[in-house]
Formats: sequence, structure tokens, C-alpha cells
Amino acid sequence: MSSSPRFKLVFFVPTAAAEACKTAIFGAGAGRYPNYAEVCYSTAGTGQFRPVGNAKPHTGQLDKLEHTEELRIETLCPSEDIARKSVEALKK
Repeated sequence: MSSSPRFKLVFFVPTAAAEACKTAIFGAGAGRYPNYAEVCYSTAGTGQFRPVGNAKPHTGQLDKLEHTEELRIETLCPSEDIARKSVEALKK
């Protein structure tokens, strides 16, 4: 096992967008271990939010409580550089 620091990446995503997000972070180098690739853990749940003020929600309407099926996805990044690249890939 490597003694190099690793960085944990955790994010929440609507279920329908999960595969695209995983493809993006794995493409940036996240989820790699010796002899393994594309390693992550996913937990299903229901997210809740109420867009207010000047929000421009992708899903839902202003001032209306929204519930959406989401996944919490966790993985490790083998370096700070890969962690940063993975976050940037998620933003695209």
C-alpha cells in the first residue's frame, strides 16, 4: 500500500447524471488503485432544496421545495493534482 497522500472526493448528483459524472472524474484520473480502475462507492438517497432569491435551478422552481433522487458518490484521488482536475471535470 502506498504511503503517498490521497484525497477523498465526495459529491451528490441526480441519479440520471451519475454515469456522466463518473466518466468525467475517472477520465481525470480519480478512482485508481494498484491493479484497479474506476473505483467508487455510491449511496442512493433523496435530496431536498428550495431555490430562493436569484437562484436559477437546473431542476425545480423558485420558492418551491424540491425533492430529487440523488447518489452520493465517493472515490479517492491519488494526488492533489488529480483531485483538482476531477473537480474541474465535474464542473463541465
